[in-house]
Amino acid sequence: MNRAAPLAAFVALALCACRQDSHPPLALAADVDLERFMGDWYVIANIPTWLERDVYNAVESYRLDSDGSIDTTFTFNKGALDGPPKKYTPRGFVRDASTNAVWGMQFIWPVQADYRIVYDSDRYEHTIVGREARDYVWIMARTPEITNSDYQALLAIVERQGYDTGKLRRVPHGRKNESDAQ
Repeated sequence: MNRAAPLAAFVALALCACRQDSHPPLALAADVDLERFMGDWYVIANIPTWLERDVYNAVESYRLDSDGSIDTTFTFNKGALDGPPKKYTPRGFVRDASTNAVWGMQFIWPVQADYRIVYDSDRYEHTIVGREARDYVWIMARTPEITNSDYQALLAIVERQGYDTGKLRRVPHGRKNESDAQ
């Protein structure tokens, strides 16, 4: 029995739960170049969904398909740097073609979770993805580590968007211990 399907269904429904919020709409990235946005993004920090609690080496990978949808692969190790590898493959759909910053992320048909690119750096080295509900947010980079000054600048953006930054969790990347690899 495929255990990922019920789990993915639950994640999709949980992410799509409607909430009334008093926040103004998220400020979005002005113009996301989808070709440049594609590729691997290391999750540096997040306000995690229940699926993402206790994850290590988290990477979100995007590939633009010919139909305009985004083939997405989310990989991580569960529980430790060398924990069991996990993989999920939702599909992204651009909902706002004028900016390419608003997507629906579909773990199971027909439900699409809110996914908004609120920031991308000029050279597409860093990005922040959020949700209108301000319940989840992801700070991501093209490399598994970023400088503290870059992290603080991204954290300030997250805070200006109305998120509770006290809920952010740094996502560890790398080997558990170099001596363990031998």
